[in-house]
Amino acid sequence: MRISKIYAREILDSRSNPTIEVEVETPSGITARAAVPSGASTGKHEAVELRDKDSTRYGGKGVLSAIKSVECVIAPELMGMSVFDQRAIDRAMIALDGTECKSNLGANAMLGTSLAVAKLAAKLLRMPLFRYIGGVDAHILPIPMFNIINGGRHSDSPVAFQEFMIRPVAARSFKEAMRMGVAVFQVLKDELKHRGLSTAVGDEGGFAPAFDSTEDILQTMTVATEKAGFTPGSDVTFALDCAATEYYNGCYDYRLFEGNAGVKLTTAEQVDYIAYLVDKYPIDSIEDPLSEDDWHGWQSLTEKIGNRCQVVGDDLCTTSPKRIYRAIRERSCNAVLIKPNQIGTLTETIEAVRMAQHAALKTIISHRSGETEDTTIAELAVALGTGQIKSGSLTRSERMAKYNQLLRIEEALGEDATMG
Repeated sequence: MRISKIYAREILDSRSNPTIEVEVETPSGITARAAVPSGASTGKHEAVELRDKDSTRYGGKGVLSAIKSVECVIAPELMGMSVFDQRAIDRAMIALDGTECKSNLGANAMLGTSLAVAKLAAKLLRMPLFRYIGGVDAHILPIPMFNIINGGRHSDSPVAFQEFMIRPVAARSFKEAMRMGVAVFQVLKDELKHRGLSTAVGDEGGFAPAFDSTEDILQTMTVATEKAGFTPGSDVTFALDCAATEYYNGCYDYRLFEGNAGVKLTTAEQVDYIAYLVDKYPIDSIEDPLSEDDWHGWQSLTEKIGNRCQVVGDDLCTTSPKRIYRAIRERSCNAVLIKPNQIGTLTETIEAVRMAQHAALKTIISHRSGETEDTTIAELAVALGTGQIKSGSLTRSERMAKYNQLLRIEEALGEDATMG
């Protein structure tokens, strides 16, 4: 039951960039492994992933330095520790790194190790990971947020907003939620073909055609939802990831993505624009509508629309208990996105979720744009009862792996399974 070996390897993520996979072993030869994703649109307050910066390999994005952290620094420290002592293992790595942003060991090296340990412990106890982490009461399946149209840095589409999602809120089971999402996605594909638009997909699996504007996208989503047989706003709602930090330079400069068609907005104007979209369309979740340090803007928007819409802090909170605490204290958002690689260990991820939940903030477990086949976030969504999950679109196997795992979990739970 004790750690006898830890090793790591360089694998490729869904964008063909290197990432790290960590494997942990017991003296009896039983192993478990975890792969770490990577984001394209990253906030400056996220924990640091270690990259080699060697231009002769993978354009400097290699992770041999992170592998060295695992095998030469982390492994000797953790050798002989019980795989069931997750908090002690994570505390040891945090102390070993010694920085708030995980810049010495790398959040990717630490998270890969942390998750591999948890998966090994669950394997030794012959129980699902969601049950090992969440205990006997883990039974809530998350409402999926299907990314059906990509914009921003996730595509070549000249639209600043990064993700346009649907939420099948009327689904009574995860299986039904999948069916509803697929129905809208397939109708949307036909709509795009009818308009002569591309049906190629972006980094997260959503379509990425050259729409005329944000409202063009939302109107098209409305048509696709209705043609699929659902009522927008009651059966299916919309969610946006505005990724506002990406086009903030003292103001919200949409020209950075939208060229001459874009506008420049002050914080007050951005708040009014987001509120206008929420009023006009069946939007019930807005992620990163303001820049990561525009705290006043976040407060203003949450006060304005928070009673009818999720205002989701991603770049604002970066899965950091410290920043989540400030968001709670200042009422800057009413929901938090949870990305384990933003913080670096399983223990800190759980702490971030519990802090948000105890303050009545909604929580959403999330993938990254550079993903792997690892399904840990699906397990975490059920284990921690987040009630919502972002794992991309209804295409690309690294996205579907998470959704398919949730179908298996729902089947295993049987009548105990409920939707978030």
